[in-house]
Amino acid sequence: MKRDVSFVLNGLEVTVAVDGHDRLIDVLRGPLGHIGTKEGCGEGECGACTVLIDGLAVNACLYPAMEVEGKQVATIEGLRDEENRLSVLQQAFVDRGAIQCGFCTPGMIMSAKALLDANPVPTEEEIRDALLGNLCRCTGYVQIIEAVKEAAIRLKDGS
Repeated sequence: MKRDVSFVLNGLEVTVAVDGHDRLIDVLRGPLGHIGTKEGCGEGECGACTVLIDGLAVNACLYPAMEVEGKQVATIEGLRDEENRLSVLQQAFVDRGAIQCGFCTPGMIMSAKALLDANPVPTEEEIRDALLGNLCRCTGYVQIIEAVKEAAIRLKDGS
């Protein structure tokens, strides 16, 4: 039996009909068409599906869709500015070569965003801790950590 769920998605109020067994990732990628959120393992192990719910990094493959009622949800699509330009964080990933196959990138960026929103000047150890739930099979993480550091500097400097 479907039930309407209303929440704010990337700054816009949405209402979508969901089944009790629907996961947030199913609703985001299905009826809402936000395919930037990737499903890797479907078990909360890889972090590819990371989104922000009320500012916290969450695995959308584990999150019941009905639980987003009244919440704020942010996906990778919501990071672009009004002119459809990449966010500072996204651009840092490009500039530092932190994207290879790209499958993990949306989840990595959303986890990094949650960190930078809570801690604008993180240490390398804090960056590594924030990204523990996100797996990458291509970059070896060096470029990803450098990208987060670079984004923190750019955001602090206002550039």
